[in-house]
Amino acid sequence: MARLFLVVLGKQGAGKGTQCDRLSARHGVPHVSTGDILRAAVQAGTPLGRDVAAVLEAGALVSDDLVNQLVAERLAAPDAARGALFDGYPRTLDQARSLDAQLGDDGVKLCVNLDIPTALVSERLSSRRVCEGCGATYTATDPDALAELCHACGGRVVQRADDRPEAIAARLAAYERDTAPLLDYYATRGLLVRVDGSGTPDEVTASLEAALAERGLE
Repeated sequence: MARLFLVVLGKQGAGKGTQCDRLSARHGVPHVSTGDILRAAVQAGTPLGRDVAAVLEAGALVSDDLVNQLVAERLAAPDAARGALFDGYPRTLDQARSLDAQLGDDGVKLCVNLDIPTALVSERLSSRRVCEGCGATYTATDPDALAELCHACGGRVVQRADDRPEAIAARLAAYERDTAPLLDYYATRGLLVRVDGSGTPDEVTASLEAALAERGLE
């Protein structure tokens, strides 16, 4: 059986994590988030994890080479035998080429770009709150966010530093510089589909499932 590898792109706050979680449950393939695998590697204290920790402690960006190695390790896990949904990876053209090399004949089946207006990005991110323990997300008006305690694990619910206005602007600039070129990379191969990410989570999920069905990837 061919494996399902799907790349989900979009600006910060486009809802990539939410939609990948839903697609993962529906299609039985893992949601592979760059942020998650970086944190897991650091916590596990593996050799790669120690390299990542050193980079993060220095306040630098993790190199494409390190990220590519971590993704390769993640794809070797048993739950990725049927494929994976990539969230936050690839982030650059070098990472996209590395992913192609890793996947070989299976290859990326589809790249979905969740399109949302920049104004909506700022609105969503500035109101986002995150559990320091498990990474669960809330909005500023959620009871758990107001109580500053996560209902899932009891961890502290906070606003991340990179969800503040000046950081949002810097992240959007980095996206346009580093990640937006991936749209052309996948479009030229006939793999790019654009989905309106400004609707409700259910509306976006329905659009994503329709896009998969059109490509015979149900």
